[in-house]
Amino acid sequence: MNGIGLDFEKPILELERKIEELKKFTSSENIDLSSEIKKLEDKLDKVKKEVFEGLTPWQRVQIARHPKRPYTLDYISLIMTDYVEIHGDRVFGDDKALICGFAKIDGQKVVVMGHQKGRDTKENLMRNFGSAHPEGYRKAMRVMKMGEKFKLPVIIFIDTPGAYPGIGAEERGQAEAIALNLMEMARIKVPIICFIIGEGGSGGALGVGVGDRICVLENAYYSVISPEGCAAILWKDRARAPDAAKALKLTAQDLLGLGLIDEIVHEPLGGAHRDPAMTAAAIKEAIKKYLKDLSSLAPAALIEARYEKYRKIGAFSTE
Repeated sequence: MNGIGLDFEKPILELERKIEELKKFTSSENIDLSSEIKKLEDKLDKVKKEVFEGLTPWQRVQIARHPKRPYTLDYISLIMTDYVEIHGDRVFGDDKALICGFAKIDGQKVVVMGHQKGRDTKENLMRNFGSAHPEGYRKAMRVMKMGEKFKLPVIIFIDTPGAYPGIGAEERGQAEAIALNLMEMARIKVPIICFIIGEGGSGGALGVGVGDRICVLENAYYSVISPEGCAAILWKDRARAPDAAKALKLTAQDLLGLGLIDEIVHEPLGGAHRDPAMTAAAIKEAIKKYLKDLSSLAPAALIEARYEKYRKIGAFSTE
């Protein structure tokens, strides 16, 4: 049972609480209530399917932001070994909202990076709620260049509401740092595989989002703007975020249909936070599959295929 629930999860959490109480009572009082527990578990399975198989775009956004959802460091610990973090952009400082380093996947060396949020107020302030500064994007490019030098593929986990829009970040060249990353990532000579694991917000996501393969977790979202921001601009009312979420076509299912991503990585029923290990196993399977596919390409062919991939985005026919 997860201790933190969303509004639409209340019937599920209530049933889980009752089942847990009955199990504790059975254990302490030595009374057999297995038939009652079984009935509640069957009802729980039915309610879960009804709720989670019919999620609205806004509800998926809420799951993507769930405070118990696994973050980049969680997936690194579940999927990889020998992780060594690299700090600093050698220009200004170290951005803890975007972590970078080297690791191994079943013995294969890789570069790994991603946005990192916090679990409490103190950590969120340290991580800036996963919103990177320009030094974060410059650090990411520095580490990608190191990976290119040693012919190591790059694995990226994206989970940010957006790049930090503060005055200091703008003064230090936030837009330039993101734009430079877009240009440089387009010509990195090693495979790049990106996973949107939670929020994929605007330029903050794109700053480390140019890849040969783009995968989105089933309940993650990828969008040019947050639903709240869109609602504030279109209707002058942030309360209309659910309407904006629907209009933005930001869910994994919408993105796949539009040809913007390569794969939806399925999550356990209810979200990745309900079984992080299962979600990590699905991500690892996708990483290994795409590393195998991309490793056979020569650098020139890899870059050309990446270029063609992005040239096709947004193309349409009037016929």
